[in-house]
Amino acid sequence: MEARKARVRYTEEFKVEAVRQVTERGYSTADVSARLGVSTYSLYEWIKRYSTPAEQRAKHDAQADEIRKLKAELRRVTEERDILKKAAAYFAKQSG
Repeated sequence: MEARKARVRYTEEFKVEAVRQVTERGYSTADVSARLGVSTYSLYEWIKRYSTPAEQRAKHDAQADEIRKLKAELRRVTEERDILKKAAAYFAKQSG
């Protein structure tokens, strides 16, 4: 049986500093990821995220939050609609 690693949450400052080591100091992503103990995938994602200005990042985060909320609401409303459809079919069958 394969043991899973515990998911580690890194602070934003840690991520920004890791990105800075690649973008400003010229270290390779493989070197930085090995030294810091993070996956290269995570480091590339951080580079993609933190290479945009903070204002754009905040706007993108706000949009992503809104999309998440809307998807949750859509899921809830869809479930309610399905329940109401089943109830309408049940009562139509009972009365007819």
